[in-house]
Amino acid sequence: MSGTEAAPRTWEGPSAPERLALLRSARSVAIVGASDKPSRASYFVATYLQSSSPYRLYFVNPVAGRILGQPAYASLKDLPEVPDVVDVFRKHDDLPSVLEETLEVGAKTLWLQLGSWHEDVARSAEAAGLDVVMDRCIKIEHARFHGGLNLAGFNTGVISSKRQITS
Repeated sequence: MSGTEAAPRTWEGPSAPERLALLRSARSVAIVGASDKPSRASYFVATYLQSSSPYRLYFVNPVAGRILGQPAYASLKDLPEVPDVVDVFRKHDDLPSVLEETLEVGAKTLWLQLGSWHEDVARSAEAAGLDVVMDRCIKIEHARFHGGLNLAGFNTGVISSKRQITS
């Protein structure tokens, strides 16, 4: 295998009904790697979850003061409660340390966002009793299960087979 080829994916994540059950049972979500920059995916996901989900949200970013009007915390250990889901927007090499901190605080689900895949982390997390989701966006999954996802990934609020004309 050359240096540019990805390792084969052998780990299998939870099924759609299992992901739905994880989302339904969760009451709080910590977004690790949350950003206060509107151009970042974590900001978009946070905005969606804040407006369209029942979750208590916590933003983990050691250099941000506030994100979307809420305090940003330096680490999972600093949160006022143990989150049900740890949603991760961090680079691949940071994932083992995020897992370690997730285990230390006692969260039950580790959710790695789209494009994030780390089989060793997933296997270690499962061996420790965590539920694991990888390479899936929590916003897309929530919207899919709650009827808020159209082709563009946005809920326009318009139900029509015709394009709406605005003047």
